[in-house]
Amino acid sequence: MRVVGKIVGAIIGLVIFHNPFGLLIGAIIGHFYDVALTQLRPPSMGSGFIEPLFAFAGALAKSDGRVSEPEIAAAESLMARLRLDTAKRRAAIERFNIGKGAEFPPELAINDLKRWCGGRRDLAFLVLDLLLDLVYAEGALAAPKLALLRKLCWALGVNDHELAALAAMKGYAPGGPQAQRGPAVPQMRGDGPSPPAKPFSITRSDPGLDNIISPGAKLVELGRGFGLTEAGLWIAEGPSGYWIFAGLLDNVLYKVTPQKQVSVFMERAGYR
Repeated sequence: MRVVGKIVGAIIGLVIFHNPFGLLIGAIIGHFYDVALTQLRPPSMGSGFIEPLFAFAGALAKSDGRVSEPEIAAAESLMARLRLDTAKRRAAIERFNIGKGAEFPPELAINDLKRWCGGRRDLAFLVLDLLLDLVYAEGALAAPKLALLRKLCWALGVNDHELAALAAMKGYAPGGPQAQRGPAVPQMRGDGPSPPAKPFSITRSDPGLDNIISPGAKLVELGRGFGLTEAGLWIAEGPSGYWIFAGLLDNVLYKVTPQKQVSVFMERAGYR
């Protein structure tokens, strides 16, 4: 529990009001400051996250009766994706093996992941994005695996439409026996099937839109295969500039130039 805000607030309240009432008011204000900081800061990705994540991954892999080589490879790729050190990797393997055991109740892992997300939808989508490569590792999505995944989604407050949209973002069909497998590990660009062509148009309900978006604007693809991303900012540099945005799974900021050159702009951009 954070207490810095409470202590500083109490001291300031005492200095300003010179009585215990001021100390109390300052401590209360400091408490809200501590709570705000806690909510803004992403939770630790330590054992409280790694262990239930891989336990649930093991349960997912075994839900259709056997753990296949592609599923093991997907779990290995997930460990590499998360950049686990030796100790965390050992714990992840141990929890994966426990999760695939016949006696393991997946509800335990689901409850732990729900607790880690703390009601935050951005973290819920992060958890699902991490698991989708394993879910579709064998291509066709078996009914028991889909049922278990839906249990997790229900606990995290994610509906079927949102799950289908997230799967589509990663290049997977949303479900069913004809679901196709996408890339085992999403790369910065170039991997995965091309999205289906769709007509692009802008409906101008107000002529004032032309002051913001050029009437001749065209949709341009700068890169693909990023997985779950967030935000975006254009940085002007001389007569041109570049676009940066967050790769949530990679924990980096990406940089894309008008020439479609993709690079890492900042490492460890969200959590350590």
